[in-house]
Amino acid sequence: MANFFIDRPIFAWVLAILLCLTGALAIFSLPVEQYPDLAPPNVRITANYPGASAQTLENTVTQVIEQNMTGLDNLMYMSSQSSGTGQATITLSFIAGTDPDEAVQQVQNQLQSAMRKLPQAVQDQGVTVRKTGDTNILTIAFVSTDGSMDKQDIADYVASNIQDPLSRVNGVGDIDAYGSQYSMRIWLDPAKLNSFQMTAKDVTNAIESQNAQIAVGQLGGTPSVDKQALNATINAQSLLQTPQQFRDITLRVNQDGSEVKLGDVATVELGAEKYDYLSRFNGNPASGLGVKLASGANEMATAKLVLDRLNELAQYFPHGLEYKIAYETTSFVKASIIDVVKTLLEAIALVFLVMYLFLQNFRATLIPTIAVPVVLMGTFSVLYAFGYSINTLTMFAMVLAIGLLVDDAIVVVENVERIMSEEGLTPREATRKSHGANPGRAGRYRDGAVCGIRADGVLWRHHRGYLSSIFYYHCLGNGAVGAGRHDPDAGAVRDLVKTVAQRRAARGKADFSAGLTVPSIVMPNVMKKA
Repeated sequence: MANFFIDRPIFAWVLAILLCLTGALAIFSLPVEQYPDLAPPNVRITANYPGASAQTLENTVTQVIEQNMTGLDNLMYMSSQSSGTGQATITLSFIAGTDPDEAVQQVQNQLQSAMRKLPQAVQDQGVTVRKTGDTNILTIAFVSTDGSMDKQDIADYVASNIQDPLSRVNGVGDIDAYGSQYSMRIWLDPAKLNSFQMTAKDVTNAIESQNAQIAVGQLGGTPSVDKQALNATINAQSLLQTPQQFRDITLRVNQDGSEVKLGDVATVELGAEKYDYLSRFNGNPASGLGVKLASGANEMATAKLVLDRLNELAQYFPHGLEYKIAYETTSFVKASIIDVVKTLLEAIALVFLVMYLFLQNFRATLIPTIAVPVVLMGTFSVLYAFGYSINTLTMFAMVLAIGLLVDDAIVVVENVERIMSEEGLTPREATRKSHGANPGRAGRYRDGAVCGIRADGVLWRHHRGYLSSIFYYHCLGNGAVGAGRHDPDAGAVRDLVKTVAQRRAARGKADFSAGLTVPSIVMPNVMKKA
């Protein structure tokens, strides 16, 4: 491979340009996040049993679902919570690296066998299965600045008009609403029910039968008789809307013709669906939304899209309603990435100063310094090709790999100069021999370093757990840079290298100040006219 690029410097130049271009394009396509997906993927099952106590919920819903969650691949453990509000939550944690979509599919398949064992009220409410993120990337508070809306008004507006549009934004995985919509609250009086010899089931059946949308049909629809002049769609009574309409629901008709209405045995009013949330922002009643990131999405881009969509919706807010960002992670992620980039630039500057101190040649020092960012651009191509992201771990690995890149270049230069000094070969022949069948100390060092990095990545990839995930991403960044070492990404400094070689050759000195990460490609350019 080395001789191939030695004899074809133009081909190496073209490949180097292509690698830089693909790296530049990959930077704008790679997801940006603080950390990769180190935590094990979680799948959350949520079931609602209105009016049930925590013990009833545990016995009739939670345990039934848990007993059916068997035979799931890569399942580590599960945890459950049965609350007194009638909501059961079962969280299943899978081994890190498990495909979350596949885990959701397996959970849904197992859940189907448990559905028929659940109470009918739970089946009517529906059981949801979702991939859950660790934390919110945004927590948005909605508050009425002039006091014209109370917390129930705000929560109903947010749940009805804001939650769904934001959940459809690209990159959003899930949205938690800290509040609830309005609903018709029916507070039964047990004493009155008993006096009429009725039960809550009688009330439920009456509401279900009289609060329903029914398709009645048409008058004069086809096929019809000749000269049919009338064709109309019949609309029956729609769903009930007001508290008075619910109070007028007939529960029973007595033998004397009297009726028992819902208002006779219950208090009916418009209220919140749930009273489990107490949200305040700076002491004012508020409602909120928690935005979670979808798996593999760009955290920075998703947060920006959510805020842009929210600004569009804000134009239609009721008077006095405003939104505030109560919590966000994007600022910290941005600061963290900027700090790593700053460290990367500092490392490049220190490498330049140290090499100049020992080489005492500005141009010879500039060449490997320029090669470092060129190789790093190729690293982003590798990250994009394998579906990874720009995060603190991969960026930190690049910072550490800079020393390996420059050190490798110096060792290769030393090896070529040693061959010229000991065997009296021309620069071109010395370059060939340095990359031939007997590479010497430099070749063994170079190949050993690359093989070691790649072997570490393979080993950590096949381990499970948090520690293996952290070291794998670290090896990934180093390995991607190592892969860039053997690509023609140093061709971008070809002319500069040739200039240095020609100056030294004119003074009768053999100079290989091509401290590059890919000497097998650049050396022929240096020695072409030596």
